[in-house]
Amino acid sequence: MSDTLQLAIDGMTCASCVRRVEKAIAAAPGVERASVNLATERAEIVLAAKADAGPVLAAVERAGYGAHVVAGEATGDSEREKRRAELSALRRSLAVAAILTLPIFLVEMGSHLVPAFHHAVMATLGAWNGYAQFVLSGVVLFGPGLRFFRKGIPALLHAAPDMNALVAMGAGAAWLFSAVATFLPQILPAGTANVYYEAAAVIVTLILLGRYLEARARGETSEAIRKLAGLQARTALVVADGASREVPIAELAIGDIIRVRPGEKIAVDGEVVEGSSFVDEAMITGEPMPAAKQVGATVFGGTLNKTGSFSFRATKVGAQTLLAQIIRMVETAQGAKLPIQALADRITAWFVPAVMAAALVTFLAWLAFGPSPALSFALVNAVAVLIIACPCAMGLATPTSVMVGTGRAAELGVLFRRGDALQTLRDASVVAFDKTGTLTAGRPAMTDIVLRDGLAEDEVLGLLAAAESRSEHPLAAAIVEAAGRRGLPLQEAREFDAMPGHGVSAAVGQRRVSIGSDRLMARLGLDVGVFAAEAAQFAADAKTPLYGAVDGRLVALLAVADPIRPTARAAIAALRARHLHIAMVTGDNRVTAEAIARRLGIDEVAAEILPDGKAAAVRRLGAGGRKVAFVGDGINDAPALAAADVGIAIGTGTDIAIESADVVLMSGDPQGVARAIALSEATMRNIGQNLFWAFAYNVALIPIAAGALYPVNGTLLSPMLAAGAMALSSVFVVTNALRLKRFRFGREAGVPEDGRRPVPAA
Repeated sequence: MSDTLQLAIDGMTCASCVRRVEKAIAAAPGVERASVNLATERAEIVLAAKADAGPVLAAVERAGYGAHVVAGEATGDSEREKRRAELSALRRSLAVAAILTLPIFLVEMGSHLVPAFHHAVMATLGAWNGYAQFVLSGVVLFGPGLRFFRKGIPALLHAAPDMNALVAMGAGAAWLFSAVATFLPQILPAGTANVYYEAAAVIVTLILLGRYLEARARGETSEAIRKLAGLQARTALVVADGASREVPIAELAIGDIIRVRPGEKIAVDGEVVEGSSFVDEAMITGEPMPAAKQVGATVFGGTLNKTGSFSFRATKVGAQTLLAQIIRMVETAQGAKLPIQALADRITAWFVPAVMAAALVTFLAWLAFGPSPALSFALVNAVAVLIIACPCAMGLATPTSVMVGTGRAAELGVLFRRGDALQTLRDASVVAFDKTGTLTAGRPAMTDIVLRDGLAEDEVLGLLAAAESRSEHPLAAAIVEAAGRRGLPLQEAREFDAMPGHGVSAAVGQRRVSIGSDRLMARLGLDVGVFAAEAAQFAADAKTPLYGAVDGRLVALLAVADPIRPTARAAIAALRARHLHIAMVTGDNRVTAEAIARRLGIDEVAAEILPDGKAAAVRRLGAGGRKVAFVGDGINDAPALAAADVGIAIGTGTDIAIESADVVLMSGDPQGVARAIALSEATMRNIGQNLFWAFAYNVALIPIAAGALYPVNGTLLSPMLAAGAMALSSVFVVTNALRLKRFRFGREAGVPEDGRRPVPAA
């Protein structure tokens, strides 16, 4: 039995850091699998049974990073405090570096641009100009910039260079060469004793600026988690012994009676025991219309009571509440690695060493073939190559898009329980639906009853309803409800036997009663041909025929209709517009299933499928390498949800179905399938843009930094500009990912959200 552990990792700055931490964790004893995410700064680790986390933490420390175990429950407040502290520290460091760098920059740039200014500086300061720049730039490098040396130098010594190593080498080389030119110019070749203090200081300042902007933007990527955590009520009004008192929600226990007043947040999950109201559940379902709540209704923590007042009994508290589970699901999805990330990981494995090699080749080439002073040209261009090629953008390209995409999905009522489902769902070519409770409302009603042998209708219905009263199937509930509407008393059912996919049998009074499909009647040796005409008509009208037998005799044919969900037609239309193959897999009668399929425009029907055959049906749909997404809500859908490439559970369904799924639609609206696919496509498109930018940036600018344009038009890339470009590349990637926060289903999919009014594509 394996254990999954979440670690918070401190000090990661680029994709090379991610790979280094992953390798360190993987080498620790007892680790079966490790995945590290730069955007969330988390590591998910699968440990062998009884393995200790201590060696893992020690391995991370030895690699030069901090780590601590993340508690099981949401740690939103502590994480926000940590991010605020990090941002505050970066702001201070940036301010100090900028203040000290500004005079160096003004003096050097002013001297280059205005000869008179240069003469004035030399006449006023003379040699003290170099000494002052040495001190100011040294404070910048070994004050605010010390973080790069603390991490970069050990990384070099461990033969695992990262972004910090590139910055430390680039800025350090510029500063060290300048120091030699200031204090020991005689040891340098004639004409090469130039100083580059401004380059060293500006490099550090610009990279700190990039880190600060990136940290601010990355803080916005987890906004969905903050919003969800902010929905939690802080206190609740508990009623006990005729009195009420305000208590923190951490002190609530299952069974407590809680009073909710108009405009208040519901504290925890529970069942209404008194009163009625309308509750805004948009944070869970994504639906704007408030839901009516009466005695017996379920309410969820974090939702907002609108008008009335009611009391409810707490059924789930703390980490058990739906909101806490949603937060955990979103956190898990945001920390996941998509298969496409493997490409970036493979490239960054050799990228930093390749950059260092490119910098060395640049240095030697300019030293050998460059114009005078060759050493100065060689140093400047090698430093530019080191600085411009930091792989920060590569490391952030995928995880930031995943974080924002899954967070936006949660706001729309779509929960990705597994982050990699984002990529798999985009690749799906077949969408298969269960029928009952998914495409239909799941609340069928009996519409017709046909008898034979002149038996009394109420007597037969009473017997059949008594047998069905022990069943939890929606069709059984329809029969029992029909008997209730007629006021028929139900006798106790004994020796109850439920046969999944067939029907039920029970002893009612002195009689043996069976009710179910034609398969059950065939099993009992009964011929249903006497009802063939009526059954065919019912099926053509999309009504499900059920047969009733009493004491071994076929006595009745009943018709049950499950109304199609109002948005089902729009959902199927949206999927067909994406050129997807739509199938329906159901245990219902074939004629009934095909009638519903015709109404909705479904391409393929697999009907009369027993629960254990649904998984096989899904695998058949996936023949030829097609990716299949299966949508279902019942216990009998769990195997199919697990067998599909992507299992999508209707959130109003059973816990077992939800646990078997990769994606959960909280509203129960099948239109959420199109919404999830559209968001998957938008996220993967965003990731593609980020990866293209990150790779194209390096491919284009490394040769320019090395001086490739110099023989053509005399262009060289200053190390300062290289530092600015590198910092902006990371900011661009994160900012591009944040565009997903504005995702709108209608705009992305080109279909209406409400199934009625067309919405033009953007």
